[in-house]
Amino acid sequence: MTSATRSTRASSHKKKRAAEDEIAGVLLKIVRDLALEIRPRGRGTLSVKLDSDLERDLGFDSLSLAELLLRLDAAYKVRLPDQLIADATTPRDFLQAILKASPKIDRSLAKIAPEAIALPETAAPVQAETLVDALTWHAHAHDMRPHLRLWHGEDDEELITYGELERAGLAIAHGLREKGLGMGERVAIMLPTQTDYFFAFFGVLLAGGIPVPIYPPFRRAQVVDHLRRQAGILQNAQASYLITGEEIRNVGVLLFGLVEDLRSILTVAELRKSDVMADAIPLTSDDTALIQYTSGSTGDPKGVVLSHRNLLSNIRAMGETMEASSADTFVSWLPLYHDMGLIGAWLGSLYYGASLIIMSPLAFLADPARWLRTIHRHGATLSAAPNFAFELCLKEHPRRGHRRARLEFLAHAAKWRRTH
Repeated sequence: MTSATRSTRASSHKKKRAAEDEIAGVLLKIVRDLALEIRPRGRGTLSVKLDSDLERDLGFDSLSLAELLLRLDAAYKVRLPDQLIADATTPRDFLQAILKASPKIDRSLAKIAPEAIALPETAAPVQAETLVDALTWHAHAHDMRPHLRLWHGEDDEELITYGELERAGLAIAHGLREKGLGMGERVAIMLPTQTDYFFAFFGVLLAGGIPVPIYPPFRRAQVVDHLRRQAGILQNAQASYLITGEEIRNVGVLLFGLVEDLRSILTVAELRKSDVMADAIPLTSDDTALIQYTSGSTGDPKGVVLSHRNLLSNIRAMGETMEASSADTFVSWLPLYHDMGLIGAWLGSLYYGASLIIMSPLAFLADPARWLRTIHRHGATLSAAPNFAFELCLKEHPRRGHRRARLEFLAHAAKWRRTH
């Protein structure tokens, strides 16, 4: 290697290092500004370094991290991975992601062509006495009818039909029965918004068990602490089984010493390896459909026992009030352990044969406008969210300078008010 070549490489390395230092400096300023908005009393004494702990040292929670992601996206004009909200623990994690990121694509509503596809209208299973009856009716009446689309990206959605949901559920039901699940035993489901959740929920019902949805850990660094907190719910529910992901099962063994009724921790993948059960275990309208726990934000989580009669009565009442039908399209990012996401969005759409497009809460937090873009693209007629979601959308659009986006959002909000 000649001295000229070495000199050129050294110069290039020096420029690259200088550029990275500049990016890091701007990043730390953005992090510090946001940290001071969270904790104004820290002004003058707050020290922010690349290896500062975002939660412990700076007081960032999930919403703060989502806000940080949006500010960095705007500052560097890149598209950072959503998973940073759950995985990043220091500003250095964001720096490494910025250095690897791709340029941001303009996702304004005006550039998105609607893709609404009208499905043949179908009746609701008015004679159904259980959730299993409702699924079976739809699966037998129109096996290939799209039930839901799971959002993975702007142009990436995974389709699940009624028939596929029933078949996957029957396979999991068979696996649960082979593992010894008895009639009326509780099965906790700790899964994020993914296909496995939907399959597991009906798998438990088809096997005669009672699903107990509990929220999965949001941040990977807190899995062990999360499991210890959830042990109280599992103990209270007298859960015999826990269905979760492979990464959680590996550390979930600690629950065996905390939950006396827990016999096994399972994954959907291993349960689906068995044969498909021929028929569902018979249920009645008075059997328990699920046990739902409160968030515990104002006290210890409390379980509410809901029968199939309770749920179907509630779904039918909501549907009649809103004049819901199979012609509707519902877009939701709400958590599946929350009643609005689980019952209002998913089970309500399943009963009426309406199309459901569902994204994870993390996808919404990372970019609230995705909710609006998805509504626009699918021509959705129904959606729901707590107040803070609307506030996030209104806050984000003006900061990016998109006056048109703000007006589009207000137009969508007006449409929702009319449909409600």
